Amino acid sequence: MKEGIHPNYGTTTITCACGNVLEVGSTKKDIKVDVCSKCHQFWTGNLRQDTAGSRADKFKKKYNLA
Repeated sequence: MKEGIHPNYGTTTITCACGNVLEVGSTKKDIKVDVCSKCHQFWTGNLRQDTAGSRADKFKKKYNLA
């Protein structure tokens, strides 16, 4: 590696809007994010599940074709 051309790599903190704080390695300092693995719907299991049926069922229901 050449000297003086690479950014400084060190420990930094990532702060989420929910209050979760992570320490990781990065070239940037004090990163702030809106979502993290503690509050994102995919990771917490709070995704909305459509149980109304298939697309055809929804179409039939919408136009009263059943």
